[in-house]
Amino acid sequence: MSAAMGDGISRPKSVVKKVLSKLQPHGDGAFVRRSIGSKMELKSLDPFLMLDEFFVSAPAGFPNHPHRGFETVTYMLEGTFTHQDFAGHKGTIRAGDLQWMTAGRGMVHSEMPAEEGTQRGLQLWINLSSKDKMIKPKYQELRKEDIKTAEKDGVEVRIIAGEAMGIRSPVFTQTPAMYLDFTLKPGAKWHQSIPESWNSFVYVIEGEGVFGTWNSSPTQAHHVLVLGPGDGLSAWNKSSSDLLRFALIGGQPLNEPIVQYGPFVMNTQAEIDQAFEDYRCCQNGFEKATSLTSLKNWSMPEGSI
Repeated sequence: MSAAMGDGISRPKSVVKKVLSKLQPHGDGAFVRRSIGSKMELKSLDPFLMLDEFFVSAPAGFPNHPHRGFETVTYMLEGTFTHQDFAGHKGTIRAGDLQWMTAGRGMVHSEMPAEEGTQRGLQLWINLSSKDKMIKPKYQELRKEDIKTAEKDGVEVRIIAGEAMGIRSPVFTQTPAMYLDFTLKPGAKWHQSIPESWNSFVYVIEGEGVFGTWNSSPTQAHHVLVLGPGDGLSAWNKSSSDLLRFALIGGQPLNEPIVQYGPFVMNTQAEIDQAFEDYRCCQNGFEKATSLTSLKNWSMPEGSI
């Protein structure tokens, strides 16, 4: 086998777990394919809490809901989504655009389709360390044309976060992470370095690819592949006619306790109880929550206030 093009890696990561993200209803009439965050198959992959490929057609969507303790990364594949929050921030992202929201101590927002047809994208939840969970919320939004891209030997990469082909994204990741969108033409191959201490995974968006080793079984769209130890990923598109598109995502594990109830992710049950109290009483980051939503339809977790 000839050497793959790309970064020099000495110990390629192998695939240690493969999960098909199955279509399921979610939110107000939306559908998602959930891979990370599936309670039975892949509950979490430190520091990642959830990965959804979502499919939404108006009037369905994700009405007002709160977050605390982590980041949401929304990357549009098709269509248009409008975001609005309780602090007055409003924006629209289209195919190829990115929104990186650090919820920190508290955010209430909605995400709704802004045009007819099916809106499709990826939403990733990244945990925050205990020292960062109560920081002030912030946004980073990049238009398609502002996301750095590079191309070499039949491989194109959109550098959402981190670095590839010698180009680095301007996105700041509160929890150190990389997020790369690769497209490989038929017959193309690539090596991509990944910090050895990071957890990482592949999500196949389109086509069929071989990952880890040359003789691995091919993987089709809508699968997540958890990668084992090593310093990089090897990928091949063995098709003679079809493109392979996949996201490669990695991050530094936090190695901290995770206590989650819906959209609140903290380190202890007491902190979850406090999040409910703060949201219900519109305090400690949720001062404006009452203007958008309430907890009246929520089920409190056992042992909460």
